[in-house]
Amino acid sequence: MDIGYRLQAVRKSKGLSQRELAKRVGVTNSTISLIEQNKVSPSVGSLKKVLDGIPISLADFFTIDLQDSSDSPFYTHEDQPDVGNNDVHYFLVGSHKKNRQMCILREVMPAGTDTGETMLTHEGEEGGVIIQGQVEITVGERVQVLGPGEAYYFESRTPHRFRNIGKDIAILISANTPASF
Repeated sequence: MDIGYRLQAVRKSKGLSQRELAKRVGVTNSTISLIEQNKVSPSVGSLKKVLDGIPISLADFFTIDLQDSSDSPFYTHEDQPDVGNNDVHYFLVGSHKKNRQMCILREVMPAGTDTGETMLTHEGEEGGVIIQGQVEITVGERVQVLGPGEAYYFESRTPHRFRNIGKDIAILISANTPASF
């Protein structure tokens, strides 16, 4: 059983955002996001605590008939969980799609944020387009500042880093394959 998908479907059916549920339960928004993405598997006790915030019983949670919307090609803001881990927000498109072959993200970087001191590396290829703001991108030894409408594409095994050097929020749309989230 896909606990994450089921939790997301039940939460949405009750009109709750991840943030509201997290607040009710006393956990972080990212905790709810990680459960819904099946990145963490909660214990029965932890799941009961989360379900009490909805509220719904464990029995009802596991037996309620949910209409499967995983085949839908459309994703609202609520269908894009934030899989970021610091100040940078990564909103994942298609998080519950089975056997996803690529990762599509709407990245929101507040002014002065970056992906961290350590350069990122992972398998595959990565590309994206800057929608808003000014982003300094380092790929290997190369550094470039990109603005709205400008793009990047590189082999993801090459160490890379992103920094919002502007005074406003930067927004990027990116994709990588194979899926890293």
